Amino acid sequence: MLERAPKAGKAASAAGRPNLFRLFRLRRAKRVNHSWWGNAIAFLVLCAVAAFMALPLVFSINNAFKPLDEIFVFPPRFLVRNPTLTNFGDLFSLLSNSWVPFSRYVFNTVFITLAGTVGHVILASAAAFVLAKYQFKGKNLIFTMIVLSLMFSGQVTMIPNYMTMAWLGWIDSYASIIVPAFAYPLGLYLMKQFMEMIPDSLLEAAKIDGASDYRIFWQIVMPLVKPAWMTLTILLFQMLWGTDGGNFVYSEQLKTLHYAVTQIVLGGIARTGAAAAVSLLLMSVPILFFLFSQSKIIQTMATSGMKD
Repeated sequence: MLERAPKAGKAASAAGRPNLFRLFRLRRAKRVNHSWWGNAIAFLVLCAVAAFMALPLVFSINNAFKPLDEIFVFPPRFLVRNPTLTNFGDLFSLLSNSWVPFSRYVFNTVFITLAGTVGHVILASAAAFVLAKYQFKGKNLIFTMIVLSLMFSGQVTMIPNYMTMAWLGWIDSYASIIVPAFAYPLGLYLMKQFMEMIPDSLLEAAKIDGASDYRIFWQIVMPLVKPAWMTLTILLFQMLWGTDGGNFVYSEQLKTLHYAVTQIVLGGIARTGAAAAVSLLLMSVPILFFLFSQSKIIQTMATSGMKD
């Protein structure tokens, strides 16, 4: 026992000393993360990635203002040298010559996009609130079916959807596009996952104060999950803005803007300039909507954090 005592004391003193190697690594990591050259390298890398991702957008913008001789030049030029508005003039001239007014295509697209987006956000949020905060029989089965539905693409469900729309008598109508958008499974899944992070104690306190379920949903839950339904709004808006009616709409007066401009693109090589203008116009509205909504999402995520 007398011989082992010094060893135990030595081990205790060694354990009490700080790990110099660990301290060196922590200080070095801290010095690298907060140094000016480390931040400069990270900034340059992010700028390079952002520039690479912006190349298709910049190329589309330049193509829309190129004359035909620059569009067909080989090798192709990235930037326009003699910008012109002839492509947009040709586009509007072609649209004005159609027997259906151009304003009708715009109205159809805007109506379908707004109705489908608003309706889906409301229905998905209400259904997600029930699945996230209420207990009932078959809850897990319903959520499992929702998750499994994410695995099927639109081509797989096209025939069942068409048979359903035909049985309801909604073929060649707005409802054939708007109603299926209400059942977009990704929105319901996204909203449920966000609502599960809301503390149950907050909802119980609201019930004790006399708030009804509808008031809790609209005045407490929806403001807290604003980043989720704003993200969902962006996804639905982009999806419905680019729809052409598919096999559900046959009447020319119910066709969307995407269908009208697509027919112009198929006119041949002479309409290549108008096709470039079409590409810019179709992508400009979703991009502007995304830029406006992105600031709202970031602002809400920075001010709506909660802990149970």
